[in-house]
Amino acid sequence: MQIIDREKYDYTLPEALIRKEGVEPRDSARLFVYDTTTDTVTFDIFKNLTRYLPAQSLMVLNNTVVLPARLWLRKETGGKIEVFVLANEREDPQRIPALVDRKIAIGQKLFFSDGSFFEVIGQNEKIFFLRLESVFSLETLLEQYGKTPLPHYLLGASMEEEKLRKRYQTIFAEKGASVAAPTASLHFTDRVFSSLKKKNIVTKNITLDVGLGTFAPLQDEHFLTGKLHTEFVNIPKETIQALCHAKKTKQPIIAVGTTVTRTLESFVSKSYYFRDRENSKTKKWRDEMCGNSVTYSGKTDIFIYPPYQFQMVDHLLTNFHLPKTSLMLLVDAFLQNKNAKRGIVELYALAIKNNFSFYSFGDSMLIV
Repeated sequence: MQIIDREKYDYTLPEALIRKEGVEPRDSARLFVYDTTTDTVTFDIFKNLTRYLPAQSLMVLNNTVVLPARLWLRKETGGKIEVFVLANEREDPQRIPALVDRKIAIGQKLFFSDGSFFEVIGQNEKIFFLRLESVFSLETLLEQYGKTPLPHYLLGASMEEEKLRKRYQTIFAEKGASVAAPTASLHFTDRVFSSLKKKNIVTKNITLDVGLGTFAPLQDEHFLTGKLHTEFVNIPKETIQALCHAKKTKQPIIAVGTTVTRTLESFVSKSYYFRDRENSKTKKWRDEMCGNSVTYSGKTDIFIYPPYQFQMVDHLLTNFHLPKTSLMLLVDAFLQNKNAKRGIVELYALAIKNNFSFYSFGDSMLIV
């Protein structure tokens, strides 16, 4: 495996271009459009997104829900402790992974104000495992006592919690347990979905529970193993059928965000639906299997970086990402796969020069 110099993906961003609150309406955010075929860049507004998308294409979005995963609880000694529940990593309901901001020991209890408590039952490096003792579910307690888990660069945002919970959530969030938003989808409104429908662009959902790993710095081991942090994914039957139909009819597939891209590319790499694409016998078998497709549930730890041959995604809608992150490398891999004349760093420099806002509540980039 080739270890890429992360310094090549560094850039300097003026503090003023980190938008701390989402614009209203959501679709009034700016849109940076890069056409890789003509090497042209267009500046527009997100509400006009449909203008730049091929008619009768398939758009895939992540309908995950961001949970208010940050808690302030009380130790048995009376001291306060911050607990960040890693709900997206929970595999066993009786073994809840979490991060804490101070020293605790196995066997200690961490109390909610209603008397419910966590008992510390294990530890793996910085992650502690908690067992919940309560008449209420974890989701109910988070809803009652939790705070929205904003990324560090948004700390100090002036929005009140009630407003923040709605704004750091997509309008179509339906299920899942994320601790960070699929930010490429935060700009969508009913108006945008209506315009997509008028252009016969079909929308389907997947669910990927976004974890803190999305913000984690890259290490050499990621390149050596070809793997990133693990995230849980679910692709419903109707989405698989739509994907099968799109591949069979050469219908363009638009991924909304890096989470969707990871899900689709991970699925195609593991799935019997699409492997051995050049083998005609396998193709016939694949078509038969697509006709009997079922829901796909599993994990993804796929690390997409240059060079990478994308098998599912034809167009990518994304936000502007933190420097030297796996998300930047994924987008650059997509640009290279489309034989773009410009790389991600050059495009970011152009966006900065033209005062585009970056990160979670920032503006949007479309690559076609």
